[in-house]
Amino acid sequence: MAELTKGQKIQFLRTILKIRRFEEKTIQMYQIAKIWGYLHPYVGEEAIAVGACAAINKSDYIISTHRGHGHSIAKGADLNRMMAELLGKATGYCKGRGGSMHIADTELGMLGANGIVGGGIPISVGAGFSCKMEAKGRVAVCFFSDGASNNGVFHEALNMAAIFNLPVIYVCENNMYAISMSSCDSIACKDIAKRAAAYDIPGVIVDGSDPEAVYRVVTEAVELARQGKGPSLIEAKTYRFGGHHPNDPADYRDKQEAEFYKREKDPVINYKKRLLEEKVISQTEIDTMEKEIITAVEDSVKFAEESPEPSLEKFLEEVRSI
Repeated sequence: MAELTKGQKIQFLRTILKIRRFEEKTIQMYQIAKIWGYLHPYVGEEAIAVGACAAINKSDYIISTHRGHGHSIAKGADLNRMMAELLGKATGYCKGRGGSMHIADTELGMLGANGIVGGGIPISVGAGFSCKMEAKGRVAVCFFSDGASNNGVFHEALNMAAIFNLPVIYVCENNMYAISMSSCDSIACKDIAKRAAAYDIPGVIVDGSDPEAVYRVVTEAVELARQGKGPSLIEAKTYRFGGHHPNDPADYRDKQEAEFYKREKDPVINYKKRLLEEKVISQTEIDTMEKEIITAVEDSVKFAEESPEPSLEKFLEEVRSI
């Protein structure tokens, strides 16, 4: 595998920062009731989406979760349309009909976030079948959580993907909590990646706070998939810095545990420090990048607030029934 270039590393940092600043802004917007419904910030987990999406092509597919803003942004989603969708505006990705948990863009290969825990996992099998039948070398990356790994569809999907040798990469974002349930209390085995052995597919554990480490393991899995060698299961060990949603104080977590991850495993702080030490980028360049990203996020809010509401007359357009 070729070493990452300076430009790739800088792009990793830019995308990590873009996700973090966007999520911080959405929390603010949620707290002043500009965003309705639920909001599940990706703060602390940014490196996974960045590394995984950098390992695939624009033509490849991703399937997301209810905590999916980071996946969308890492795949190339437009911040204006993202924020507009969160505010329920007609200029959003789903024209204001989906909100935070249902952003999709087939042109980006983003097959949708999902409000159902584990709901995207069976979709990955269909996407994988499509990739295999088209024979164009496409792959699908399916993101899900530690909580979803206890869902029956996880086992059914991995079994079927293995049987049919589908080009799907399963990325479990193990942030240690399914709402308030610790994975230590809900998962019989310590490492979710070990469950891959039941389906005779590769199972790999990676530090989910390191975008380069994630990039490397996902790239290897993608290469296997493109070679017709079937699916892989990757467990990215991570931590969500906030509660399940902004109104969740997360009192069920040990304070020392939370402080440790925020101090030692913050993808933003650690990757900035790493690139500075490697002399890939200067502090002045980082400051400039931060300002550009903050401006872009603020512009997305302005765009969303000035966008029209979906009209009642057209609200059912593009809604399909079977």
